[in-house]
Amino acid sequence: MKRKKVTFSDIAAYTNFSKTTISRYFNNPDSLTLENQQKIADALIALDYRENKVARILANGQTEFVGLIIPNLYMHYYSEMLNCILNTYEQFGYKFLVFAGHDRKDIEEQYIRELLAYNIEGMIILSPTIPSAELADFGVPIVTIEREDAHVCSVNTDNYMGGIQATSLLRKSNCDVLIHVNGNLPEDVPAYGRIQGFCDICQEHNLRHELILTDLGNTFEENRTQISQVIDQLEEKYPHERKGIFMPNDTHANILLNLLIQRFGSLPDTYQIVGFDGSPISAEAVISISTVAQQTKLLATEAMELLVQQMTERKKRKPVEVTTPIHKIVPPILICRKTTH
Repeated sequence: MKRKKVTFSDIAAYTNFSKTTISRYFNNPDSLTLENQQKIADALIALDYRENKVARILANGQTEFVGLIIPNLYMHYYSEMLNCILNTYEQFGYKFLVFAGHDRKDIEEQYIRELLAYNIEGMIILSPTIPSAELADFGVPIVTIEREDAHVCSVNTDNYMGGIQATSLLRKSNCDVLIHVNGNLPEDVPAYGRIQGFCDICQEHNLRHELILTDLGNTFEENRTQISQVIDQLEEKYPHERKGIFMPNDTHANILLNLLIQRFGSLPDTYQIVGFDGSPISAEAVISISTVAQQTKLLATEAMELLVQQMTERKKRKPVEVTTPIHKIVPPILICRKTTH
């Protein structure tokens, strides 16, 4: 038989409260005494009440939805971060509408228009495609993670510290030359700190080093081709020297490791490898990879806390908007494994 829909009138009749009091329980529970809140909560259980979320959205305009835009799911860091953000539902109660931008500004702008049409309450942006000045103009609370953030609130890893940690580990591994592979990043991108940390340690200790700043591509095939060319370049330039390689992320570090094993039959003693991110692939690789771990769970929680603060403020009768973006920094953790000695 079809289950009977329980209404506010039913709850009011059961508790001897007015429908106005029942409505206050759902929309402003702090206005009721704890005793009355408990009476209504007990009634909901007894009546087997199931909240009509659509009706509640229509009534107060609060969807409890957050938009989330990531660059892709190919990079292990983004898939791990997505998992951590989705897992914040139990703590904060917000649901997510997720899009992958694939470095297409026009597509991401379309996604954001779609999200706004669903009356989302805020957004978390990991994709670097749309400048933060444009993001700020969309008129909803926004928190970014690991991208340019001059005009919006953000949560980032201390990439400079991570660059220091990775380079110092390779220095202690008695390498003849240190190499950092990365994209040609602008200085306002947090990941530029990895480049700066690498250069500062090498210069401070007068270490032979080389920066290889190049686009490694956005697919596995492109990554494999470009990293194979990097190996060719290193073998020609430093054929018998001990090379300490700091890769920009764990996905690329794993591809480098696999290519070296395929070429030489094992990881040569002339290669030491450190990745960045601490994503599961670094531990699950055929030879576990040393890495600078971003605290993805903490980053996700901090981002949601910062976003919830803004969204909650918006719901007040006289909200105080954030005029100066808030930027939170989370320290990384160095994890030494078998690709360094």
